[in-house]
Amino acid sequence: MKFKNIVPTLLLIVSTTASAATLEGKAIRVIDGDTIVVLSEAHHKYRVRLANIDCPEKRQPWGNKAKRATSKLVGNKPVVVEWQKLDRYSRLIGTVYQVGANVNRALVAEGHCWVYEKYNQDGQLPDLQVQAKAQNKGLWKLPEYDRTPPWEWRKKRKEK
Repeated sequence: MKFKNIVPTLLLIVSTTASAATLEGKAIRVIDGDTIVVLSEAHHKYRVRLANIDCPEKRQPWGNKAKRATSKLVGNKPVVVEWQKLDRYSRLIGTVYQVGANVNRALVAEGHCWVYEKYNQDGQLPDLQVQAKAQNKGLWKLPEYDRTPPWEWRKKRKEK
């Protein structure tokens, strides 16, 4: 994290409750399917990692399509982020809403990502994933050998 970003982050953290915090702003950049940049109403930029899901990496099959799907849902639009913590990369981990719709759930329902089972705390996501897979949506229409969950793909890349 750059020093100039520490103060806005600390202000955001201080102004929150112990259980969850809310960030309102505009999604000004989509980094990949599950990471966006939000410009707050106070004109501070925050990286947000969508909680409970894991989209394919850019170099994976469906990675660019997942990014485009996220862009379509939130790109250059107002969003509300309910977040609980910062990750080791100083990103807010949270659920993103656009006009009241849960973007994290929409991405799973449309087949653009996996439920991140290791971290999932949203009881509706597994059923949405089962439905997307049964309906052959999104990445679920890829051949099985191209459907490597991102956490396994990243692990294999580190081993090389």
